[in-house]
Amino acid sequence: MSKNPLFEVKDLNVKIADKQIIKGLSLKINPGEVHALMGRNGCGKTTLSNTLMGHPSYEVLSGDIILDGESLNGLSPEERAQKKLFLAFQYPVAIPGVTVANFLRTSIRAIYGQDLSAREVRKMIKDEMKVLNVPDHFMNRSLNDGFSGGEKKRLETLQMRLLKPKMAILDETDSGLDIDALRLVSENIEQLRDPSRGILVITHYQRMLNYIKPDVVHVMMNGKIVKTGGPELALDLEERGYDWLSEEIH
Repeated sequence: MSKNPLFEVKDLNVKIADKQIIKGLSLKINPGEVHALMGRNGCGKTTLSNTLMGHPSYEVLSGDIILDGESLNGLSPEERAQKKLFLAFQYPVAIPGVTVANFLRTSIRAIYGQDLSAREVRKMIKDEMKVLNVPDHFMNRSLNDGFSGGEKKRLETLQMRLLKPKMAILDETDSGLDIDALRLVSENIEQLRDPSRGILVITHYQRMLNYIKPDVVHVMMNGKIVKTGGPELALDLEERGYDWLSEEIH
């Protein structure tokens, strides 16, 4: 394993409008590791994920975001994606009129360039569709338009398999999923473990971690990480909630 982290957030401070949300957050993820970031609603988890991906509404006051030894500060979301950073959104946006097939083809070419032939792109998509058991008619639907929660998350898993990111951030992927869909999506994400890839699973429930086994669990409160441990920390939170941790910190 590399001595240097694959992904590192150094003393990050972020505001949106006039309110500071992220307050000195630091995080290191080594190649091959899966980390879980847990916290109550409103603690700053989604602000963090959007900031890491370069959303323009979030202003980085100080700190650094580093992927594979290179700072991402100042890069656009498109440039970060080309560096092989991937974000799965909590609530994927519907885009009527843009088919899933066209969206996937455009995404692949944006990441891999124009070297791939149309035939190669089609084969890439079809091969991964078979792995995820995605029916052919899925490709002709408008992107996320009228999709169930499970369909949206399965599509994001398909994107992740196709784009092969170095670092994948999953922002509350369990939102809106029933038990069967959660198990299916989680098992597909678990299959994406790779010695050269890092994964950050952001959630406030332990249930997703029944299927995705994290190497490290972090707890976020008031814009920063307040506790880090192993998988047993997630079980403690499931059993005891977050109040005990707030009392312990104070």
